[in-house]
Amino acid sequence: MTSPIRTFQQALRDINWQSPSHFQFPDSNAKHWLLEEESLSHRLSQSCSDFSVELFTSNKVQAEMLSSKEADILTREVCLLREVILRGDRHDWVYGRTLIPESSLLSHSHDFENQGELPLGVTVFRSQGAYRDALQVGVIEVEGQALLARRSRLWMNETPMLVAELFLPESPIYLKRNTINAL
Repeated sequence: MTSPIRTFQQALRDINWQSPSHFQFPDSNAKHWLLEEESLSHRLSQSCSDFSVELFTSNKVQAEMLSSKEADILTREVCLLREVILRGDRHDWVYGRTLIPESSLLSHSHDFENQGELPLGVTVFRSQGAYRDALQVGVIEVEGQALLARRSRLWMNETPMLVAELFLPESPIYLKRNTINAL
């Protein structure tokens, strides 16, 4: 039996990333979630009474382990790989995969290698001048279900990291409702 994390890793490797301007959003709720510019962790925590993070991976990977698409967005260097599941009310909502280049690690006073189960968004968006760019979105079939995903480069103190998020089946992104702030 394949581990769910391996399945999620493969899905993010296989997805056809697209510019939001070329993507067919399934509804306004999904569009709102995928285009979120601030902390996804913060937004998820507002959608439940018990928000948690389970850390699966936090270790360095060699530059050769990055895909060519990842290296195009970042740089080809050793990176800290951080993989987590974000949960709301004990339901798996998002698989998150972050690559932080070693040069970014060295330029921060924050110790990302010991971030643990603290959501990355909490740390990044507390810093002044944090922003997101290079946003891409996509959809991929995983075990018979179409799952939405997004990938973007986050900047903290003028250094980049690459964050990919796969929205799992029980995530609020799939709620069929119109939001007040629909785009």
